[in-house]
Amino acid sequence: MTETVGCGQRSGSVRVPASKSVVHRMLICGALSKDPCSVGVDSVSKDISATSECLIGMGAGLSQTEGRIDITSGVTRGGECDVCCGESGSTLRFLIPVAAALGKTVRFRMEGLLSKRPHDVLTNELMKHGAVISQNDDILTVGGQLEPGDYTIAGNISSQFISGLLFALPLLDGDSSIIITGKRESVSYIDMTLDALRDSGIAIKETPEGYFVAGKQTYRRTGFSEAERDWSGAAFFLCMGAMSVKGITLDGMNMSSRQGDMKVMNILKDFGADISVSGSTVTVKRGACRPCDIDAGDIPDLVPVLSVLMCAAQGRSVIRNAQRLRFKESDRLASTSGMIRALGGDVDVTEDGLIINGTGKLGSGTVDAVNDHRIAMSAATAASICSGDVVIPEAQCTDKSYPGFFEDLGRLAVD
Repeated sequence: MTETVGCGQRSGSVRVPASKSVVHRMLICGALSKDPCSVGVDSVSKDISATSECLIGMGAGLSQTEGRIDITSGVTRGGECDVCCGESGSTLRFLIPVAAALGKTVRFRMEGLLSKRPHDVLTNELMKHGAVISQNDDILTVGGQLEPGDYTIAGNISSQFISGLLFALPLLDGDSSIIITGKRESVSYIDMTLDALRDSGIAIKETPEGYFVAGKQTYRRTGFSEAERDWSGAAFFLCMGAMSVKGITLDGMNMSSRQGDMKVMNILKDFGADISVSGSTVTVKRGACRPCDIDAGDIPDLVPVLSVLMCAAQGRSVIRNAQRLRFKESDRLASTSGMIRALGGDVDVTEDGLIINGTGKLGSGTVDAVNDHRIAMSAATAASICSGDVVIPEAQCTDKSYPGFFEDLGRLAVD
């Protein structure tokens, strides 16, 4: 599917879907519980479908109806199964430790570039504690039985490794500790995991080194829980609003969210956008358009769209601490810089980020999104300051996180 996005400022109202980061966590906690429960969602992305299908393969009873996913029974211990986690790094990295904790033999099939993304920091640590893990091309096999103990993991590679351990260790028959070395990044994602665990009756104690996790705990998640809306998806429309005189309004946002990508609001303030908040409604309009110095250590997913936003400023903007982006759905430092150059922008790639020399506008062109949903949506956002059309081949890659993105974009007015 090729999308051609016409140039011009956008205005209007948008209601973004539920946060896939939140839904992943709710589904896993629900499937580890012995009680039936439901998660309220208004659309299901490919990544959420991957988590659902993997949990079903591992023995859980899940069914999807309009506006909700019902979990009628939990995953089972022991046995073996074949599952597909698609291109979802969260699905794979969360469920590898869970499979080992359940004593299951699970063959995870990976699609796209997921098999090339680094997992060995996690798998090597699990194998020190009883797991048996091997990879053959796009199949990663997990077996053995995870044992309690001290787990040491680097804090600056992927918070998903830590979240996976937090899900799994309460299931073991003894106590464990997670020892985090080095700088901790994307801490907000770990906080979201801790919130989901707390809501499911699991107690985790924070320590100076990391976390203490008591064994023999029981997941308890009951009733219906509505997943809050996605600040990662909202960021595209908020940035469009910051490049629009008339602005864009988002409804239904949790202004007390623990989602790390809510930090886009702070960056928009630094950028000089005109922001107004009333309850759960946010309106963003064009303001001063100032260049910024952005530390992306805790917000790596925002880098592509923030790079577009910085093109709307006149002057030099710097994005730092983004080296982990080289191991996402694409090498996002390369694909983001390629997107900006394809549209006539001036960008340099550094060791850990990008330097954007903004002129306040971009040209037109065709953007190769390299099957990366965030590059495709960022390219569409860039049309707000382009002089001509932005053509995005294979734009269906946005289904990974935001299936209705182009429909929502199409409902906005173009000036």
